[in-house]
This record gives sequence, structure tokens and C-alpha cells, in this order.
Amino acid sequence: MKMTALTALVVATWLAACNPSPQIQKISGTAQGTTYHIRYWSVQPVDSTAIKKRIEAEFARLDRLLSNYRPDSTLEQFNQTLSTEALAVPEEIVSLVAQARLVSIASQGCYDLTIKPLFDLWGFKGEQLTPPDPAALDKIRQELGFGRLEIVDKSRLRKQIPKLSVDVSSIAQGHSVAHLAALLVEQGITDFLVEIGGELETRGKKPGGEPWRVAIEKPLPNERSLHKILTITQTEPLAVMTSGTYRHYFDVDGKRYSHILDARTGAPITHNTVAVTVLHSNATLADAWSTALLCLGREDGLKAADQAGIAALFIEQAGTGFDEHSSKALAELRTVTIK
Repeated sequence: MKMTALTALVVATWLAACNPSPQIQKISGTAQGTTYHIRYWSVQPVDSTAIKKRIEAEFARLDRLLSNYRPDSTLEQFNQTLSTEALAVPEEIVSLVAQARLVSIASQGCYDLTIKPLFDLWGFKGEQLTPPDPAALDKIRQELGFGRLEIVDKSRLRKQIPKLSVDVSSIAQGHSVAHLAALLVEQGITDFLVEIGGELETRGKKPGGEPWRVAIEKPLPNERSLHKILTITQTEPLAVMTSGTYRHYFDVDGKRYSHILDARTGAPITHNTVAVTVLHSNATLADAWSTALLCLGREDGLKAADQAGIAALFIEQAGTGFDEHSSKALAELRTVTIK
């Protein structure tokens, strides 16, 4: 359900101090079909080469566990098992399902991990959009539904219908960001920024006590330009996750179809909200919430965000420009400045 639409960019400038501060170390590469960038610093010496190897190993582990693109992944093995018996899966997958379920309920079912077959039906996995006829849509919707996926216990899931499948792409990048952040903490690193495909988490500050500053793009389909800069003064973990409609869509017969599908209708969303950025201490939940709120749109999304206490920025298309709307939690947030 989720394809990251906005790229958060590290603003890599900091003030010089009278005494030289430790330098920011940089690690980057490709993973999960996108790029990743890690910025960190430490007073104590650390082995950057060893850390990068651990990061690459963690990406490989997550790919084997959660990928929907390799048939031998643990998740795809679960999807391919046509059974209504309780199936053993790693606790990590059960935890992801449990967190996603909370967001799904809060979104009144708009957000749903089981809608992957709809992407195939609409043609979003290929180069040609194929709007389905109502009969075909109704038929495939009988094989979907988050409510048909049971959590038996911390290491077992049960499908109520054998063909039910799970796609965690809307939550996996946030989950990955959280795991890489935990990896750095295990190495004694407390000041860093971890970013995967624009989804990120910060902790601590930059050398000299300067805050981390990140930028989000203006939601325009054919260009990349700065829209907002976030200055983060809090030192506790803060995830910044953005979902948008403007990079992945099809134009057919004068109508634009977004890649964000509403699980309640089985069809692409039609409202004017083009991007939602969520700020949260939990990167996994922030990732899920950004997709869910984009699915709901500004009007219903603000209600859901306010009810759950989620700090969210909604950007709506308004002619050739944009309107912005902040949730109550974002408006009250004092540790982040958005300009």
C-alpha cells in the first residue's frame, strides 16, 4: 500500500566551534529498492567499516523475512500457504501485524495489509493501468480483509480464508529504520540520523549541539524542490515519515489514478490530499500512520490523527498551489520547528 513519495534530505551543515568537534560519519548504499543514508558521530572511536557490514547484514535479514518480491522470503512462504490452520511465523512478523492492525482500526479500515491483490488487479505493478469492472472488483474483495487475519499468539497467525496474503511494504521501511537505529545504539552511538528512501529517524544532536535539520520535498510530480525544513531540537527518538500520491500514479482518459488504494472501496483515493508527514517516536507506527492518513484524506485524516494524538502535516492540492493543515498534536509540538 505504501510507496514512499517524498524524500527527506539531510541538511548537512553545522556551526564550527572554537575547539574542533567530532566529525559526522557517513554511511550510504542501496537497499529495499531505494537508497539509504546514515549520519552519526561519537566522542568514542567507532569502526565505521564494521558498522556498515552490520547494516548490510540487517538489510539482508529483513529482506529474507519481509520481502514480497522474493518467493523464498518468510512472509511470502506464509502467503503461499493455502491453509486456515494456525501457522508459525517469527514474532517480528506478528508484531508488525499487531501494530498495523491498530492503525487499520483507527482508520476505519482504509489502511489494510491484505490488499496486495488489488494492486495487481488495477495494474499498478505493471506499466498499464487496467481499471477493473465491478464484478471482478467484487470477486477479489472477497479474498481480502484485515479482519480475516487472526493473531493466535506471539508466534502464530491464522488466515480465515486460504488465499489471504499480507503485504507489509507500507510499514516495512519504518520498521527497517527502527532496526538500524537500534543497531547504532547497540554500538554506543547516541547521536545520529538514519534515512531509508526518505523515511527517517533522528536521535541526539549534531556536533556542537546543533539540531538535526531535514527537508521534505514540494509535492510536484515532475520536479524536486524544497517545500519545508524541519528543525528537530529534541534528543529523544523522532521518526519523520511521509506518504504522497504525486510520484506514483496513472493518467487515463483525463483522470488521475493514485497508487493509494482505499481498502473499503477497493479503488484509488479521489480526494485532494497529496502528501502526509507524520512525526512519532515509533518509526514503524509513523510509517503506517502516514499511509493511513493519506488514504483517509485531510478531513477524515485530521479527525483520526486528533483522536489518536498523532502529529501530522497534511498537504492538499489547491489549484496550482498547496494548502497545509496540521493536527492538534503537531500544532502543540514544541521540539520541532517547521518552516
